[in-house]
Amino acid sequence: QVQVAESGGGSVQEGGSLRLSCAVSGYTGKNTCMGWFRQVAGNQREGVAAIVGGGSNTYYADSVKGRFNISQGAAKNIVYLQLNSLKPEDSGKYYCAAVARGILCRSSFLRSDFVYWGQGTQVAVSS
Repeated sequence: QVQVAESGGGSVQEGGSLRLSCAVSGYTGKNTCMGWFRQVAGNQREGVAAIVGGGSNTYYADSVKGRFNISQGAAKNIVYLQLNSLKPEDSGKYYCAAVARGILCRSSFLRSDFVYWGQGTQVAVSS
């Protein structure tokens, strides 16, 4: 059984940083596309960043480019999301997802189309 587990959320002040971690267990695929998404209550889930090919390709939402960084751990089943220069509008529940349904990681990221999802970790940024 595949499990996706996020950790590292919390509350910070505007301008602060957080590092989210995502661990995928029970899946043995290689070069897996993995992504981070966020959702604010009442809004649609939106893609934040995605990574594939052992980190050779990464994708970001325009709103987080230059501030967030997605990376893969030495253990390829772990993905990190470094959140810097946080803004109040970055607040929300952050979800990790693994294994794109589509052939291309980027298009699955844009459609939030992944097979496995975690339960999410909360990020709150205060001004």
